[in-house]
Amino acid sequence: MSEEIIYGINPVKDALRGSRQMFELFVAEGATDQRVDKLLKLAAEVGVPVRRRKKVDLTRICASDHHQGVALRLEAFAYTEFEDLLDQVATAGKGALLVVLDGIQDPQNLGALIRTAACAGAAAVIIPRDRAVGVTAVAEKVAAGACETIPVVQVTNLAVTLEQLKVKGFWIYGADEKSNTSLYQQKLLGNIAFVIGSEGEGIRPLVRKKCDVVFAIPLPGGVSSLNASVAGGVVLFEAVRQRL
Repeated sequence: MSEEIIYGINPVKDALRGSRQMFELFVAEGATDQRVDKLLKLAAEVGVPVRRRKKVDLTRICASDHHQGVALRLEAFAYTEFEDLLDQVATAGKGALLVVLDGIQDPQNLGALIRTAACAGAAAVIIPRDRAVGVTAVAEKVAAGACETIPVVQVTNLAVTLEQLKVKGFWIYGADEKSNTSLYQQKLLGNIAFVIGSEGEGIRPLVRKKCDVVFAIPLPGGVSSLNASVAGGVVLFEAVRQRL
């Protein structure tokens, strides 16, 4: 069984409440604040052994000094199958929001987008298997526990995936700063999938061709583009606003 280390108070807390198999919780020596005490209680409730370690050892285990004094060794993150996602959407019987990420390379951007998608009530985040970052410990840390609450689907071919979504009744929207069509001209109801491109490159031409509508977020300030995670937040919460 493959395994990984996740770290940080919120990611560890949500993982302890999740369904993945957990092997051991590492806690920095001398760490006794209220948040750590809650983690120790959660670990005891689910039968996860606790190991005290020096902070320098935690930094080595996590390959990062942003661990907040806690780290959890558990089975590796499990992606949701695309077919299972379609079944879940069909069972829900209401308009679903999907976030499709085309080649995001920065794990911090991925984590932020997963967290934003979860906050917006999206049904899932879809990412490509190749030429893009996957759900890493850094992404999970930035997502602050959201990886345990929203499905993340990894697919081989985004263009084919978008065609399959169309067959299932989804309307595909692509965000592209070069478009002359505004986000705020769109009616974002029903089953829709938002495609957010990579940092710097944007949406690839083949994926763009599969979009029913390509829009831009108006930027009156003169700067040419938004960070991918910020753009995703603007787009998602415009859809939330309309649906409310």
